Amino acid sequence: MLKYVLKRIVLMLFTFFVITTICFLLIKMLPQEMPTDKNLSAQIQARWEALGYNKPLLVQYGIYLKNIITKWDFGTSWYLERMKPVTEVMGKRLLPTVLVNFYSLIISIPLGILLGIIAAIRKNRWEDQVISVLIILFVSVPSYVYAFIVQYLFYSKWHIVDKPTILALEDAGGSYLTWAMFKSMIPAIVSLSFGEIAGLCRFTRAELTETLTSDYMLLARTKGLTKGQATVRHALKNAMVPILPMIISSFIGILGGSMIIEQIFAIPGVGELYIKSIQQLDYDVFMLDSIFYTFVGLLAGIVVDISYGFIDPRIRMGER
Repeated sequence: MLKYVLKRIVLMLFTFFVITTICFLLIKMLPQEMPTDKNLSAQIQARWEALGYNKPLLVQYGIYLKNIITKWDFGTSWYLERMKPVTEVMGKRLLPTVLVNFYSLIISIPLGILLGIIAAIRKNRWEDQVISVLIILFVSVPSYVYAFIVQYLFYSKWHIVDKPTILALEDAGGSYLTWAMFKSMIPAIVSLSFGEIAGLCRFTRAELTETLTSDYMLLARTKGLTKGQATVRHALKNAMVPILPMIISSFIGILGGSMIIEQIFAIPGVGELYIKSIQQLDYDVFMLDSIFYTFVGLLAGIVVDISYGFIDPRIRMGER
């Protein structure tokens, strides 16, 4: 097990390095001019030269890696927040992203699993058919469509929220953890939940349906257990083995956020920052965002793989 974990970590780091290198080279192929500001011209010039932007491409990459390793310096925001470190610009946007996605998961995980269980137990009956139609609808319709519908209902129709977007930080008491801020996040939370509910429900239904038709379930019934007792004691327990890693992956994925939802509801998160960095050609911010999304994706993958070994002891990894 330890050998497998170390192997996966090394592979992840190698993949991370390759993707980071490709992103850096592609970004540097785009035209980039030194920003102009009369009040900060000397600072901009000094910082520009310190990052090696006036040197060959490979030298720039060497300086970039050296700054990351020795100083934890990923560059400077030239346009979004003039002359601020990109780590500072991105760091303050993590909390709103994490909160909105965390609240969404708290709703979607139990609902998705519950609907999947109902659909599997009532397979081919009207409950299963209704849930299946809803799941197809949730999966096939783009998330921004739900976002606009929810925004219209919660703001214009039902007047649950005071603004179509989330409140500014100063209007919510200076904190993202106030009731006023949570209330303004509700439309975004609901919009994010549809896709997660659909994915979990579909996966739970498929796994539980297969488990309910297995031989050990027939054996449990012949020993005198009712269908409900056999389902709770045996089927659910075994069906959750592949579902739990999926849930773990979802919790890691909350760091990445949703670019479209954050843009629609004006959430000052990581996803919105990614889009703005592209629009304003703030390449250092865009580079850090790309590195961040790459790391989150790779981390989610390795945690899911490793978690299978802990959740199901029958799985023996890395022994071939």
